[in-house]
Amino acid sequence: MNVNDATTGTTILFACRQNAGRSQIAAALAKQLAPKGMTILSAGSEPADAVHPVVVEALAELGLQPDSQPKPLDPAQVKTSDWVVTMGCGEACPFFPGVHYQDWKIDDPSGRSLEEVRGIIGQIRTHVRELLDTVSQG
Repeated sequence: MNVNDATTGTTILFACRQNAGRSQIAAALAKQLAPKGMTILSAGSEPADAVHPVVVEALAELGLQPDSQPKPLDPAQVKTSDWVVTMGCGEACPFFPGVHYQDWKIDDPSGRSLEEVRGIIGQIRTHVRELLDTVSQG
């Protein structure tokens, strides 16, 4: 079976508190790296008004852009996702049986320098690749 067969129709939701940094970075990287047919979403337990400007700048250096405007974490989206990755939203993320969960310990890019955000992007890229490998193994 090829990777696309195992992951077609798979939905991954990345969630953090503000949906203005970590989850936006993870979603942008996953959209770049994931096979065709995989759905990538992002949301926040307490969404900010806008994506952190330094995150937008650092993603632009890679030819990427944020997933969307920050949006609230919808329990229905969590329930219908195959994988939910949390980064700092903790107890605010609803739990549903049958959904795979991972919690990544990643520093919040809010208030960080461009150099620090580049490092955070590198950490998230490593996690995204590992997650996509896990998902593709079914």
